[in-house]
Amino acid sequence: MAVYTINGSDFKRLLRAASAYLSQSEERINSLNVFPVPDGDTGTNMHHTLHAAVEQAEKAGSDHLGVVAHAAAKGALLGARGNSGVILSQFLHGFANSLKEREEATAREITKAFQEGSEVACRAVLRPVEGTILTVIKKFSEGASRALSGSENLLKILASGLKEAQRALENTPNQLPVLREAGVVDAGGKGFVVILEGILFSLKKTQENHYPHTIKDLPEEKTLPQEHVLGQSRLAYCTEFLIKGSSLPLEKIKEELRPCGDCLLVVGDSNLARVHIHTNHPGNVLEYCLKFGSLHDIKINNMLEQQEEMSKKREAGNTQRSKNFAIISVASGNGLTEIMKEMGADVVVTGGQTLNPSAGEILRAIETLPSNQVIVLPNNKNIIHAARQAGKLSTKKVVVIPTKSIPQGLAALLTLHPEDDLDLASEKMRNALSNVLTGEITKAVRNATYRGMEIDKGEFIGIWEGEIRVKGNDLEEVLEELLRTTGVLEDEGRLITFYFGKDVDMSRATEIYEKLSRNHPQHEFEIHHGGQPVYHLIISVE
Repeated sequence: MAVYTINGSDFKRLLRAASAYLSQSEERINSLNVFPVPDGDTGTNMHHTLHAAVEQAEKAGSDHLGVVAHAAAKGALLGARGNSGVILSQFLHGFANSLKEREEATAREITKAFQEGSEVACRAVLRPVEGTILTVIKKFSEGASRALSGSENLLKILASGLKEAQRALENTPNQLPVLREAGVVDAGGKGFVVILEGILFSLKKTQENHYPHTIKDLPEEKTLPQEHVLGQSRLAYCTEFLIKGSSLPLEKIKEELRPCGDCLLVVGDSNLARVHIHTNHPGNVLEYCLKFGSLHDIKINNMLEQQEEMSKKREAGNTQRSKNFAIISVASGNGLTEIMKEMGADVVVTGGQTLNPSAGEILRAIETLPSNQVIVLPNNKNIIHAARQAGKLSTKKVVVIPTKSIPQGLAALLTLHPEDDLDLASEKMRNALSNVLTGEITKAVRNATYRGMEIDKGEFIGIWEGEIRVKGNDLEEVLEELLRTTGVLEDEGRLITFYFGKDVDMSRATEIYEKLSRNHPQHEFEIHHGGQPVYHLIISVE
């Protein structure tokens, strides 16, 4: 029996199946990492992103396909983690946009939505590279479109698209030499193929069980925490809640509440709406909205009190800059967190290698700060896209400085001056990125070959500006060889700073620091406890 249409209920089950498949393959996808380091988290990032989409789709309270797809896309946008997660969220966003008016959709309409999803995902990346998840998504869409000419059966169309996606995935090592040498396919592309396999499995179960519009349920997974879009103003109370009812007049509610405050958001559908407003009279807002249904998840925060606390911190010397913008920095490790706060970061979001925060987590940090202007320092190349996505979802003016490492983030913070406004501070931070070099030392988690270098599991590997340069069995020897082979020790007058991680004993770190200081007096060395996971040493060279 063929499948010719799907509705919102079907789409929820498809997403649930895809998420279950992705969960089972998460670690396998994580292992498809070019570097043999313990930070391959593509599978985890994509699973978190898709699961966020599932959670919001389940909460949509409707079987209208357009409504469910929109909810899923919104969940993915907020839950997106890492570059592959952001690309996946953009695919779902384009898919949902194509189907927004459809209560149910035909195979032809679904195929068109695949095409729009592919186009939106490609536009999300400034410089698309062949041999990545984008290539796999594009080939899937093209394969599905070709199959449409011979069939209106969604099962056959998806099977054809999946076959093209699998071929594209197998070809990624031929398009990216770094994948070929590592003996792996693209991790993001593999994740997308697994998602398609889960969807196709559900459609086949539909056929086997003769359900024309219902797909057999898979077990539900545990939900992941989701964030909500908030606003910001100088009024006293940040007020947020849900209205559950029927035939909710969203536009009328918005117009009636507009005089009550600012940063107003009324979003949702006819059965469930989220209201957010900054007001001096939250009771009046709640009483008015009770006319339309029951109120849930009521949150009222005193923003003036938050501002007072921030002012006290600044007066105490925890930050040395003006109040016209706030700064969010991403890091993992108690030492790095404290250093960044001392240098002027208002909030440090936990994240980094293996711990990519979602766009929603970054968004929450942005929106809870008592400032309408925010600078975000991602400090990891795999977090930049999520930070930018959070900025686009915010009601505030958000500037994302593309810091790719902890040393770049710290260099950016060093430029802060009390008299600078947002634009000048942002410009100084961007300029500072080229003044610092980054090194990292960690242990290989598997045997690997990288650019002709044979690496054994358990060996220390020295990474310089994103490239593995040296390896060895002793931390100190690897560090010195890394500094020597990169030419750092040749020039005089450099400031070389070490941030040692949680797996390095302080006495061992101090011993290494003192020896380098004695042997290379032409340079200035500093050492700090970073407490970061994964990397034994993070090295900053200025």
